[in-house]
Amino acid sequence: MTQRTLAGLLAAPLLIALWVAAATEPLPFVTYEPGLTVNVLGDTQGGHDIIQVQGHKTYPDDQGQLRMTTVYVSQPTARVTLAELMHDWISPDDAVYPYKAVYRPNETTQQNQQQGAVEMVSSQDAATAVALHELGYDVKPAVEVLSVVDGSPAQGALKVRDIFLEVNGTKVRSTDDVIKAVQSVPAGQPVHFVVRRDGKPTDVSVTPQDKGGTPTVGIQLGTGFQFPFKVSVNIPEAIGGPSAGLMFSLGIYDTLTPGSLTDGATIAGTGTLDGTGKVGPIGGIQQKIAAARDAGAKLFMVPPDNCKDALGAPNGDMRLVKATTMHTALQAVKAWNANHDATLPSCQEDS
Repeated sequence: MTQRTLAGLLAAPLLIALWVAAATEPLPFVTYEPGLTVNVLGDTQGGHDIIQVQGHKTYPDDQGQLRMTTVYVSQPTARVTLAELMHDWISPDDAVYPYKAVYRPNETTQQNQQQGAVEMVSSQDAATAVALHELGYDVKPAVEVLSVVDGSPAQGALKVRDIFLEVNGTKVRSTDDVIKAVQSVPAGQPVHFVVRRDGKPTDVSVTPQDKGGTPTVGIQLGTGFQFPFKVSVNIPEAIGGPSAGLMFSLGIYDTLTPGSLTDGATIAGTGTLDGTGKVGPIGGIQQKIAAARDAGAKLFMVPPDNCKDALGAPNGDMRLVKATTMHTALQAVKAWNANHDATLPSCQEDS
């Protein structure tokens, strides 16, 4: 046996070990794959309407579907291997992104899910406000509880979606009013709140605790709204984030108006929604389009900022509509129902 042959025999196992390590070791990337689509006009697994209304007549749309779209994203602590990355890189429906482009350094799965839950609450409230505004209601903004920290003084006293009316006898007009009141009370003294809960004023007292030299009660505040009647959107807790705002708003509008907005068709889409009705960008547009295509959707609502990437998605015969606002999306759906060949706002205009 020559020296070269011996060296080759010794190197082969090392080379194999290197290939195995490369294929199985976690790498700093995040994978995106088409996720679930949910018909917001449908029922929960328990058989209840996803969109529920108390205090207003409803008009269930049993003919068609309005589908929110999701993306399967590898979690912050997931071990993404070379084999998985190669699979998603090759797939026309999947995508791969650098870890730093998606997650913060040292972000945990729990932190990511908590943030997603907060964004979901805010998204549903904005969607309700925009739908009601479209119907002619005067919906006023308010200061709202978006989340309550487990183990905090507020746990068991304040609840998500509580609307602040007063703090220590003073009317609440901004988040600063609540923050200043909490931080100004003497140590060991309670803060007295009046909140609107389930449509009724409720008195609540919470004693702040010191955290890093600052009194806190353990809540996250945000912009909510005072609604003339109750609207709730019951989506599985595993689904978080703000990107379904547009589809929630269209679904709420359809539920509160006679007839079928969908005209028996399946319509899908995505997009964040602010209180003015403006549609904002989301992540994973190509994966969401693929999921909607596979669900049989004929029309897909695209946020303007996602148009460029949307044009590269394999959408089949599904039409892509540029949705600048909830109002323009609503008008596009109505125009398409009247004539499937109607001219609609298109991402092609931006190309």
